[in-house]
Amino acid sequence: MTTEAERNGEVPPDAAESPLADDQELKQSAQTELSMLAEAARFATPERAMAIVEALLFAAERPLDLPALQDATQLEEQVTKDALEALRQKHAPGAGGTVLVELGGRWQLRTDPELAPYVRRMLQVKSMRLTRAALETLAIVAYRQPVTRPEMEDLRGVDCGAVTKALLERKLVRILGKKDEPGRPLLYGTTREFLELFNLRDLTQLPTLREFQELSEESRKIVEEEAPPPPVAGLTELAQDPQAAEKLAQHTAESDAALSQLEDAMDDAEERAKAAAQVLAPPPDPASTPNATPAPNSTPTPNATSSSNATPRSEGSADREPEE
Repeated sequence: MTTEAERNGEVPPDAAESPLADDQELKQSAQTELSMLAEAARFATPERAMAIVEALLFAAERPLDLPALQDATQLEEQVTKDALEALRQKHAPGAGGTVLVELGGRWQLRTDPELAPYVRRMLQVKSMRLTRAALETLAIVAYRQPVTRPEMEDLRGVDCGAVTKALLERKLVRILGKKDEPGRPLLYGTTREFLELFNLRDLTQLPTLREFQELSEESRKIVEEEAPPPPVAGLTELAQDPQAAEKLAQHTAESDAALSQLEDAMDDAEERAKAAAQVLAPPPDPASTPNATPAPNSTPTPNATSSSNATPRSEGSADREPEE
């Protein structure tokens, strides 16, 4: 039943406190605030716009893209871009404690990487560490995406199930869909968190194969510069010395004298070794000598054929021939 107050357009006091009225009031307040921001953005100076954008980036927990910044500030697109460029110069690496980085079309204020150890110590947090297997798999996904798990395993030569699961949990890899082939394997690709972790604006900033080769060449040049000069450089300097011939002759004479002393010492050592061998050799056995002379006053040993029972031979038996 419609009351008289409702017919007259009067609303009871308790109706104003309904949830619908609260929502209406909030919307009106937000609309008023938006109008004020839009009006203030029309007359904002470049310094004011830079301060507004810097405050938003400082307060945001996640990187902000250009539409999000425009929606929050009501600034024009070009004004917002100019403010971001000014902030990039203000927060350049090494200029202060924070740097402004662009991550896939989004912007974020970050701690200077050189000061990261101090921040980690204060916050008592550990940096994200990836195993060698995780880095290999992540590199395959980054360069070959969209890529399937069998293709990753074919490149690595080992099973990638556990590693892929860990990368999915860390939100460094995401599922893009299914490949149109028998079995319908899943397709994997990198995420925005991957770009944020490695400070990449987009995938085009990944080093190419040519850059890898140039890096290796650069590393080789650095090693060659830091290595000591080869001996050839010393010989060249010696050849340019006017007294090089005299120094060379002196060194040669000293070397010949030392070699001569060494040979004399070796001959002397050989003579001493021979003398020592003669002194230490055992005396020879007389019985083993075939023409040994018997010692004086020694009794000769009787021959086995000259026995006392032997029959004496008659005289002239040796010259007589047997009769026929």
